[in-house]
Amino acid sequence: MNRQNWLAMTTEAPTRRQLVAGAVAFAGCVARPIRVWAGAEDGISHTAESIHQEPVFQASRKRVYEALTDARQFDKIGQLSGAMQSSVALGKKPTEIGRQVGGAFTLFGGHIFGRQVELEPYQRIVQAWRVVDWNPGIYSIVKFELTEQGSNTKIIFDHTGFPVGKAQHLAEGWTANYWEPLRNYLSS
Repeated sequence: MNRQNWLAMTTEAPTRRQLVAGAVAFAGCVARPIRVWAGAEDGISHTAESIHQEPVFQASRKRVYEALTDARQFDKIGQLSGAMQSSVALGKKPTEIGRQVGGAFTLFGGHIFGRQVELEPYQRIVQAWRVVDWNPGIYSIVKFELTEQGSNTKIIFDHTGFPVGKAQHLAEGWTANYWEPLRNYLSS
């Protein structure tokens, strides 16, 4: 390309097609090296774990929400779980659940605790959630999204931000200590 053609190209406004083609070409060149650069030394995790579960309960959204946010009801659910019969409940702290955003909660004898991040009655609960033996200052995020399925309620559940290597244990814990006892509680 000679200097005159290059000057003509740089002084004229590009067409929309040229802009899109240029952006795609640029993104293709830049996106690949970013993955190469994003190693352990730059602090970006490529091994983050998460849990996604969708249990269904034979109860209304209101009943499920109340069972998860009312300390008296959740205490009964906790008593039905294996956690309270095992060494997990060593602390023996009472079940407490703050029912406002920012409110604290303590579950399973003090083994689980955290804060309410978002409470949308009968629709959504988001919590900063942790296990007592995690390193200080480490909190994960749990989200319970309640959706109707006829006369049933499905919880679209997501748990993120927990320490690496804990996914299997936590996933099993959600089933054994939340979903199964909640199902039993709601059917009584």
